Amino acid sequence: MTHDDLWLAIVKLAASRNMSCSGLAKFAGLDATTFNKSKRFSKYGQPRWPSTYSLAKVLNATGITMSEFVHFMPEPGKNTQK
Repeated sequence: MTHDDLWLAIVKLAASRNMSCSGLAKFAGLDATTFNKSKRFSKYGQPRWPSTYSLAKVLNATGITMSEFVHFMPEPGKNTQK
């Protein structure tokens, strides 16, 4: 699992629910900016991973399991997000 894979899965999960990432965050009871693109890297370019707390909130709100969430990730070597 890579940083890009995880963020892509969040984007795909939001889209599968006809939401933006901001909408998904709000739906899960998180700050609307939690999943903004601007928060995915620090100002020094270091990757920022979503917290387990944020992921748990999203999974609980959408009613999917971690196993189901993993299916939103691309197959190894096939990440198309940039």
